[in-house]
Amino acid sequence: MAKPIDFSSKDAKEESIARELKRLRGLFQNIPADKKNTTIGLLEQAAFMRVGLAELNNDLNENGYWEMFSQGDQTPYQRKRPAAEIYIQMQKSYLSVIKQLNDLLPKDTAPQSTGDGFDEFITGRDE
Repeated sequence: MAKPIDFSSKDAKEESIARELKRLRGLFQNIPADKKNTTIGLLEQAAFMRVGLAELNNDLNENGYWEMFSQGDQTPYQRKRPAAEIYIQMQKSYLSVIKQLNDLLPKDTAPQSTGDGFDEFITGRDE
């Protein structure tokens, strides 16, 4: 298991976000110039969310996904921790942003799937 990232200070978190933003800019450097302005906000949000996901991951590894909860005289019951809910939502948003960024890449630079031959089999079968 990877060593947890230290987010004990605001500076450490901001530094992690800056490193992630630099990494993402490198990955998405082939986006056409006319679409670069569109990507700035997406890259910043993706960097923020990736670091946030790592922070939440640390918390979930340490404290788990479930907690005992009760209100007033109610019998305690197990519920999903709010951090788990936030993690799930943020992960969905992160994947959506990454998909948007991937869709902005020119089609000829997108990784080509080698496939397993199934599509060719189905297409060739009708001929």
